[in-house]
Amino acid sequence: MRPYVFRIAKKLGLRGWVKNTTEGVIIEAEGRVKDICDLLTKLSNDELPNCVIRKIEKAELKYRGYKDFEIATSAMTPNNSTLVQPDMATCTDCTAEIFDPNNRRYLYPFTSCSVCGPRYSIIESMPYDRANTTMKNFSMCKECSIEYDDPSSRRFHTQTNCCAQCGPAVELWDSKGNPLFLKDEAIHKAILEIQNGRIVALKGLGGFHLITDAFNRDAVLKLRKRKKRKHKPFAMMFPTLGTVKLHCRVSKKEATLLTSNESPIVLLKNKSHEFPSEIAPDNPYLGIMLPYTPLHHIIMEELGTPVVATSGNISDEPICIDENEALERLGEIADLFLVHNRPIKRRVDDSVARVIMNKVTVIRSARGYSPHSVYIKNKVPDLLAVGGHLKNTFSVANGNYIHMSQHIGDLETLEAFNNFKDEIKSFEKLFDSNPKSITCDKHPGYMSTQYAETRNLPVIPVQHHYAHVLGCMAENKIEKTALGVCWDGTGYGDDKTIWGGEFLSVSDRSYNRVAHFRTFPLPGGEKAIKEPRRAAIGILYEIFGEEIFKMNDLKPTKTFSIQQLRILKSALSKKINTNTTSSAGRMFDAVSSILGLCHFNDFEGQAAMKMEFIAEAHKTEYKYNYSLNLCPDTDLSSIIIDWEQMIISIIDDLKAKTHAGIISAKFHNTLTDIIVSVANYFKLKNVVLTGGCFQNKYLLESAIIHLKKEGFRPYYNQMIPSNDGGLALGQIIGASYNMEQKE
Repeated sequence: MRPYVFRIAKKLGLRGWVKNTTEGVIIEAEGRVKDICDLLTKLSNDELPNCVIRKIEKAELKYRGYKDFEIATSAMTPNNSTLVQPDMATCTDCTAEIFDPNNRRYLYPFTSCSVCGPRYSIIESMPYDRANTTMKNFSMCKECSIEYDDPSSRRFHTQTNCCAQCGPAVELWDSKGNPLFLKDEAIHKAILEIQNGRIVALKGLGGFHLITDAFNRDAVLKLRKRKKRKHKPFAMMFPTLGTVKLHCRVSKKEATLLTSNESPIVLLKNKSHEFPSEIAPDNPYLGIMLPYTPLHHIIMEELGTPVVATSGNISDEPICIDENEALERLGEIADLFLVHNRPIKRRVDDSVARVIMNKVTVIRSARGYSPHSVYIKNKVPDLLAVGGHLKNTFSVANGNYIHMSQHIGDLETLEAFNNFKDEIKSFEKLFDSNPKSITCDKHPGYMSTQYAETRNLPVIPVQHHYAHVLGCMAENKIEKTALGVCWDGTGYGDDKTIWGGEFLSVSDRSYNRVAHFRTFPLPGGEKAIKEPRRAAIGILYEIFGEEIFKMNDLKPTKTFSIQQLRILKSALSKKINTNTTSSAGRMFDAVSSILGLCHFNDFEGQAAMKMEFIAEAHKTEYKYNYSLNLCPDTDLSSIIIDWEQMIISIIDDLKAKTHAGIISAKFHNTLTDIIVSVANYFKLKNVVLTGGCFQNKYLLESAIIHLKKEGFRPYYNQMIPSNDGGLALGQIIGASYNMEQKE
């Protein structure tokens, strides 16, 4: 912002200064009234890259008689409300320099300018000056200093400015940490090793990648085995957009997303099927990104072929950011380590996005998108929201902003939980946050909830699905009453059962659960999340009772031994270790198992993904019957959605040898019809679709199209993930409502 203001002020003949503060950019300008007005007009109207101007405050000052216009020294101010910029992909100008043999930055892997390069991953504190970043140990050489001071240069006041003479450098190490090669030779040797089928751990922008040749099946299998990742898809990096188009279907919007400043992993339809199926088992989509740092550009240019580029971690552990940490944790996975000496301050994984309804929908918010700051019209109290247990993100509230963290991940291991605590500490320092209260999920078993109890602050629990709906409403700026449709796998309900197929009427800072799916038992409790066959047994038991153990043609029962079936029968009849759920996510699991698609989830959502993919390939207009029944146990007009007819019809279709894809499509169509029917019953025009189930493109697009046909206004998550990565935003809003009511 400062270089831009400086250039405009000089052009207009203004005098004074511009400086960074923790409150924002402050300008003091003297000159003719017309010229000052022109400056304000340009600030209001100009489209600046990677810049958001929320508001401009102005005041008349006493004339001081400045002689020139300059960039003044940054200052700390009492109100720290500056937004922190995410890391940005290398711009086209810097990329051109990297591959220009006549440029002094030819093949230099840390080239950046004022509109691209590392930001959030290297910032230690605000304001954003070199001394407050991990670049502070690299003093600029004479040529870089000249660029830094030159208003006509793209690198005028670029805090990351450096070159091969004064900036960071790369080294290639073996798996014991012994240096093998330096600088250009290190990169070249690493490329040769990738071509030879070896796995290279690459220190990138916000952490390590594990890279290997995407066409080498043996290398891919070796990476799966070493990383202990059985089926979850690997991300890939392609050299150019042109090479992506050779292998995938790419729409205009998807091409724009791939080449954007954010440069996320984009889910694209595989059309060539030339890669080993083990990259994305049973998945018609590939997760693809383009090079987004100079180091990636140099490697991919010389390789000229796609690579697997998956997060540098063991499954369920945080991504590695330090080379010594990487040696310890990735030493049994990677054959070689391509490292550099610029410290990474924060773990920032790759973002994941897809295009739905021709709009960008973020599934995992991290590099390029985070930290994400949401503007709230009414000020919110100083709060910390710790999010959920899976796909964790957290948030801090500061005045009119809620600052959302990058994707932290599942809090399933001690390493992940420790990283979660460290990132909160770092985030609070960065945003000068001093929370007076803490808000969390109601689930007592979540590690994030347990952490909240340790902070010695008032704790305000917010119901899981209410938080989802509030977060989606905040993103879409909805203030009026809405019908929240929140479908996911697991959420702790107000009645202490497992919710997940919910319709909430949200209004006037409160909510009512106005409809939900008929409940069914989950034998084995938490085991049912990993084993869709258990959800299937539960839903079938709800319909047929103990008769299911005599039915020999059910695919889920065939996966259990006779002894296991006896135990299941006893557990269900006696309600031992058997949770009750209304979860739409578990219903997806159950039907997936009934169809024989997936009996075991190797990763969250695997069974539901198989349902989505097979439905996409067998679209139909048909649907199943179901019933909407008024709940007898409540004074409200609450509805129970009874799916029994649908499940029985699915079994009948299976007996009639109907293709599983047709059955899945009919199942999806039925869910859409349920949404529209409930919306018509309650007649609330704003319908909010949120929760992990709405990552399903088939379901979400179908629901949006049919709701619009019926005259409703459907809203859904776009920049905020619909999964539990969006919980923390809604938790802060729900907690602030709670505090208002108490006051």
